[in-house]
Amino acid sequence: MDLERTASVGGFFALRTVPVPGGSHRPLAELYAGGTAPLTARVDKVAARLGAPERRVAASIAHLGLAARLWSIALGPAALFGRIPALVPDTLHWDPQRTSPDDLWLADPEELPGTAERIREQVQYGHLVPLAEAVRRDGNISPQLLWGNAGSALAGAVRELVTWSRGQDRPDVAQRARALAAELFDHPDLRSTGSPHGPAYRRRSCCLYWRCPGGGLCGDCVFDRAPGPSAAARQ
Repeated sequence: MDLERTASVGGFFALRTVPVPGGSHRPLAELYAGGTAPLTARVDKVAARLGAPERRVAASIAHLGLAARLWSIALGPAALFGRIPALVPDTLHWDPQRTSPDDLWLADPEELPGTAERIREQVQYGHLVPLAEAVRRDGNISPQLLWGNAGSALAGAVRELVTWSRGQDRPDVAQRARALAAELFDHPDLRSTGSPHGPAYRRRSCCLYWRCPGGGLCGDCVFDRAPGPSAAARQ
């Protein structure tokens, strides 16, 4: 498993294995255990950068970004090498003030089989479930929206891998990424988040990004055009 090679897919796939100089990284286990200061800081930063009209909009975007990172650092090496790093919350460190590739570093990475079952264990159960709970502690945001973010992030990771595989003449990588995603989406929490379960994914919920000034719609948005003020009031 070559993590430097995996990082060539894109910034979201990069994972450091040494501390970042000058970083303020803390184990994600602390966030999941109730130490919400890093998440609060991240949501504050996103809210300020986007001019979010309310906190849950920024919380959704912050969650979507971290979910995308978590799927990518597992799905990437699984598709390229058939192996994944063990993403244990105690050893996966996060700095909310930084972006990829400096936001995450993993201490003492152990290799695991790159199966969908292992990815689900490491990412979905190990991180996305407790991360959603932490985000909901920060503010009023629906589980449906958060799982929609998780589905969108997974489909986005597949899309990046398929694009990379075309440029590198590695159709095997695209094939493995699609196959893994098909298995990962076959779960009650992810199955109904959108379809089809691959690069052309279109979600059934909204991440709320359109509500930010100049935000517009994401490529997989449930909407064909930005809703009016009445829809904003209902969300």
